[in-house]
Amino acid sequence: MKVVVMVAMLFMLVVVGSGKEVTYDRRSLIINGTRRLLFSGSIHYPRSTPQMWGNLIEKAKRGGLDVIQTYVFWNVHEPVQGKYNFEGRYDLVRFIKEVRNHGLYVSLRIGPFIESEWKYGGFPFWLHDIPGIVFRSDNEPFKFYMQKFVSMIVNMMKSEELYASQGGPIVISQIENEYQLVESAFHEKGPPYVIWAASMAVGLGTGVPWMMCKQDDAPDPVINTCNGMSCGETFAGPNSPNKPALWTENWTSFYQVFGGEPYIRSAEDIAFHVALFIAKGGSFVNYYMYHGGTNLGKSASAYVTTSYYDEAPLDEYGMINNPKWDHLRELHAAVKKSSQPLLWGKQTNFSLGLLQQAYIFEENSSRCAAFLVNNDTLSNVSVMFRNGVYELPQKSISILPDCKNVVFNTATVNAQSGVRSTIAVEHFNQTKNWLAFAEEVYDIDKASFTKNGLLDQLSITKDTTDYLWYTVGYDYTSTEDHQWLLRVNSQAHVLHAFINDEFIGTEHGSHNSEGVVFEKPISLLNGKNNFSFLSVMVGSPDSGAYLAHEIFGLQRVRIQENINVQDFVNQLWGYQVGLQGENLEVYTEKGSESVEWNTFDTFVHQSLVWYKTTFDAPPGRDPVALNLQSMGKGEVWINGESIGRYWVSFLTPKNQSSQTLYVIWY
Repeated sequence: MKVVVMVAMLFMLVVVGSGKEVTYDRRSLIINGTRRLLFSGSIHYPRSTPQMWGNLIEKAKRGGLDVIQTYVFWNVHEPVQGKYNFEGRYDLVRFIKEVRNHGLYVSLRIGPFIESEWKYGGFPFWLHDIPGIVFRSDNEPFKFYMQKFVSMIVNMMKSEELYASQGGPIVISQIENEYQLVESAFHEKGPPYVIWAASMAVGLGTGVPWMMCKQDDAPDPVINTCNGMSCGETFAGPNSPNKPALWTENWTSFYQVFGGEPYIRSAEDIAFHVALFIAKGGSFVNYYMYHGGTNLGKSASAYVTTSYYDEAPLDEYGMINNPKWDHLRELHAAVKKSSQPLLWGKQTNFSLGLLQQAYIFEENSSRCAAFLVNNDTLSNVSVMFRNGVYELPQKSISILPDCKNVVFNTATVNAQSGVRSTIAVEHFNQTKNWLAFAEEVYDIDKASFTKNGLLDQLSITKDTTDYLWYTVGYDYTSTEDHQWLLRVNSQAHVLHAFINDEFIGTEHGSHNSEGVVFEKPISLLNGKNNFSFLSVMVGSPDSGAYLAHEIFGLQRVRIQENINVQDFVNQLWGYQVGLQGENLEVYTEKGSESVEWNTFDTFVHQSLVWYKTTFDAPPGRDPVALNLQSMGKGEVWINGESIGRYWVSFLTPKNQSSQTLYVIWY
């Protein structure tokens, strides 16, 4: 197989058949009349490929999961208003049927706001341009389009008989997502929206419960659920005595950003908090993520790396990540041994010491399960429980399915740590194997349109490209050689500056910064001078109140010489959307033929260059990745498909690249 690389060098088994009633009470979800203790894992269908789905789900099942949870990604399904895409990686029905075929349930988080470190929080950008719209509020235009999409997804699931009430695998759905975090910003428009969203969802008649995560006031019968790393400690509990305690996001690590260090969460810590949540009456735990996958193309939100939750129980490549995967598998087995008293027994708890507690579930004195908790983070302790002495390691929980014998301790890891290794199978260091094509620098005379003033970047690009050229001309006359200071303020993420087609510098922000400030001493020519600024977004925002009202791109441009200031804000500006190579699709076979490619060394010291080469796919079935350690910033295409953004030149505080290996999905 010949592969073409294009690099833009820019910066309980479920028997599914007859319908099953799904309800709930204070202890758990009830499926077909039976209370169920459920372990779930998030696997997002657009972050992997259909060829991977079966293997991922099978490994999740082997890991002791009962449920696969996924968001529904509105902006991949309706990228253009009224035009839908459910093909390939976006085939939601196929994904859910794959879960069903492996005998697992589905938790479907329709949203349609999802955040999820996904561009624009999952909203299609055309929604931004609907007159009078205010996202996620008691706003008629927004509610119209939200209801239209949610109804379409629900009807699609019904038509395929995928709800448990029809004999399918979907046992619960979610409406909205962590709305309480922004609700107060919408003042009187917030609470009515919550009530409307809940009522609208329930009214769709799915035959399964609905939930709202991080929404303490979720209206009945919608279940309020917890997100976080320690819901056994932070969750205030269900807002009604007849609702169960559900944990929709137990973060197995954390998403990584360019320039940021990876967050490593131990298997012991995850297991401790799962066990504590169960000990306090929880009956549903979802791991976010169980497999993170890849933010292919431009799907990641601002500054988020292409690799997503690589430290999950299944890594980005779909390989088992031990000891995390195996330790949690053992935890699930231990808890399931206790499921009868956990779901039906009387709950009691008492102190075993200053920082130690016992949680007991006992059913008619015939069945008993106990969780012995040591909250001491420094010391192991011995505790007396029912005439027995138990050694509890520091910060751990022991599980006793019969109130006598310890079958699992959260701090005792039996699995060996897995080490992912790579083998170099081909090097691309021969310049003769590369061809290059340089981007054109646009000035105002080459711009596609002009407008007075500085415009919002996303309003122009519609989030279809990371790039927007801002250009302005300036006539300068002087008999002396003055030094000017150029200062540019931008709310984008990266700025490349050119004067008279000459590159003068670049500046970028970070995930924690507010925009970019570029300053550079410059000299001007007598006569006309062209200022060209390539403004770059490294992903669009994914959260926050009034998302549609956020402004990006250049905010102010001025030059100063002593007390003389020339401000360009209200001047006539030229605009060009995207890069020339993007517009010509030079990453495709046909588009590549439309430009003249030169030898690698032609542009060795030039910025904004496309490079291409070919190689034969390595034999075998192991995952294949590109090591881009020697590159700077840009995007990679394989056979015309983008495998994501890279930014290896943006180093972490420990002087490391946030990501150097990029998975190749042929």
